[in-house]
Order: sequence, then structure tokens, then C-alpha cells
Amino acid sequence: MYALIEIKGKQYKAAEGTTLTVDKLDNEAGDTLEFDTVLLTSNDGKVKVGTPYVKGAKVTATLEEHNKADKIVVSKFKRRKGYRRTQGHRQKHTLLKVTGITGA
Repeated sequence: MYALIEIKGKQYKAAEGTTLTVDKLDNEAGDTLEFDTVLLTSNDGKVKVGTPYVKGAKVTATLEEHNKADKIVVSKFKRRKGYRRTQGHRQKHTLLKVTGITGA
């Protein structure tokens, strides 16, 4: 049994017991979250597709922790001009543990 859910404009495949890495959410560790933006559910070959969301379907998850991705270094360079720029970026993520899927 799995569901496709939408979180902050991105789609994720959620199955019970899996861990999802999503963009940073403004909740504390240990909070229980419910997502009702379920796009599709599948249960033993029975597929329900929403228009745009499946009515009555919810995915519950527990927020485990916040972390950062590996650093990405962006370099710009133009030859013979003395132009060099270096910039780093670390994306912030939230880990969610899917605890249940209802309404499938």
C-alpha cells in the first residue's frame, strides 16, 4: 500500500514505515503531521486517482529531525578578466517517518 502525496509543491511516494526527505517544515521534532493532499493511492492493485486530490485520504507522519544536505560549491569564472566568484549552499531538509495511510 502506498500513496503519492504533495508537500510544498513537490510529489513524494509514501509507504507505511518509510522515511521521506522533504524540504524544511516549520514544526518541531516529534510532532505528528497529517497530509490530506493525496494525489493517488494504491492498495493491492486497486488504484484511486484524485482530481486533483483523493477525497477522504490522509497520510500521517512523524517528524524525526531537521538536517542539511551536503555543501554544493558554485564557481563562476571568466578567463582573462580577473573575474572569479565562489559561493556555497546547503539545502535544509526534514526527515518524516510515515506512520499510516487512511482512506485507500
